[in-house]
Amino acid sequence: MTFDILIQNSTVVDGTGKKPAFKADVAITDDRIAAIGDLSDAQADLTIDATGHIVCPGFIDVHVHGEIALLTGQHRYGEVSQGITTLLTAPDGFGWTCLSPEQTRELWAYTRFSIGQVDLPLGWPTIEDYLSLFPDNSPANIYPQVPHCAVRLKVMGWDARVATDDELAQMGRLTRDWMEAGAGVLNLGLDYQPSANADFRELVALCKIAAEYGGIYAAHARYHTLGRKAAWEETIHLSREANIPVHISHERVDEEAAELLDRIDREDIDLTFESYLYKAGMTHMYMMLPMEYQSGSPDEVNKRLQDPTIRSRSLTELQKWLGRGDQIVGYTRSGRFIGQTLTEAAEETGQSIAEFAYDILLKEQEHQVFVFPWQVDPEIAETTVRRTVTHPRMMIASDGVFNIPHPHPRGFGCFARVLGHFVREHQLISLEEAIYKMSGFPARRFDIPDRGELSEGKVADIVLFDPETVAAQSTFENPIQAPVGIPWVLVNGTPVIENGEPTGHLPGSVIRHRK
Repeated sequence: MTFDILIQNSTVVDGTGKKPAFKADVAITDDRIAAIGDLSDAQADLTIDATGHIVCPGFIDVHVHGEIALLTGQHRYGEVSQGITTLLTAPDGFGWTCLSPEQTRELWAYTRFSIGQVDLPLGWPTIEDYLSLFPDNSPANIYPQVPHCAVRLKVMGWDARVATDDELAQMGRLTRDWMEAGAGVLNLGLDYQPSANADFRELVALCKIAAEYGGIYAAHARYHTLGRKAAWEETIHLSREANIPVHISHERVDEEAAELLDRIDREDIDLTFESYLYKAGMTHMYMMLPMEYQSGSPDEVNKRLQDPTIRSRSLTELQKWLGRGDQIVGYTRSGRFIGQTLTEAAEETGQSIAEFAYDILLKEQEHQVFVFPWQVDPEIAETTVRRTVTHPRMMIASDGVFNIPHPHPRGFGCFARVLGHFVREHQLISLEEAIYKMSGFPARRFDIPDRGELSEGKVADIVLFDPETVAAQSTFENPIQAPVGIPWVLVNGTPVIENGEPTGHLPGSVIRHRK
């Protein structure tokens, strides 16, 4: 027996969550797993000794702002260094295809906080123009989602109103085009522009099209306009009305969510969610303004914010969201205040926290993003994280942002932290369950073909890690640090991480949903 790559003396965790770890060798030919078992007599072009290491399926990040980082920038390998071999595009409905040049510029500016400091030649008139950027030019695979922000912008611009029948039909055709191109999910960011302007009728209409193709609905729910409980209720109602599985982005199991999840269990609602398992989020400061002041293009919003009356009305809302002022400045175009808390920066400028935050918007405009610690008691936050990691409807997703000076540590450490912190150190979940939540579960839920399971015939997206040393090194103080204990990552049978370092190979592909 001769193979391209042979991984010997490994402990296999297959990603299904059903089978305990077992000793075996793993052989790879071309981009597929050719054999699993006792292969001690086999030969290979490359042999990897995995003694003391776990071999498992590559991790799948279902919500991460990383697709542009895969193409360019200093953090091109930031995701794969922690074992992520496939990521989903268009988190929060962000995307830049099928738009006019001016619309592309506007949406690129609006989403700058999630893209980071990178510059690409803009302009992807068709879906395939965009998807063609990735094959053999990315260290990881992508799995496309329908970017609702771009779909709505193409048809309705930034208008904060309900769609007409004709506009709804146009958005439906664009959604269908994406599903025909292999998207498996309709993704929305219902607190972001212009998705926030979609009414329930629009959601149902587009979800019914996605459901025709066996797709699912995933969204940043409508927290800021409806409130959390009502946003969950809208998602549940949508699942029933459109007869579609639903998924909620970056959630956690506190008391309020626990009650909702108990009801979801009782009523057998087809709902899942994901979490990054840190006690802080990350977004731009526009999100903290009253929703009526967020609507419109970036240029329109920035002009509106110069109005003294709007400033006065916004300060109260900002103070409500900012609380203790412990938010961390992650990125400003000027480079000022990066790494400082709002309290520290406000004291430096002699302003209140809310005044400083508002002036950041005026001066930096869309070139700003912040880490937002949960404004809850630390003991409650810890209990919430522990309840979240064990919940059976929860999978792992980093929500990472790259190519900015001071990102959230989850982008470089989320998946490694699960293995080191929650499995080894605190033993809150088993190794098999953790790997399932990072591979088999997302593959099954989002219907990603040939991934998420280590078995013969599957694509050789593989992670090799040391269960005794794997750990996240990124922190809130020093977030740009690769994890340790993950010496090998293979994508489509090609090593992209070798002995803990990027190889320079770019074997990523576009994984298309099976219609």
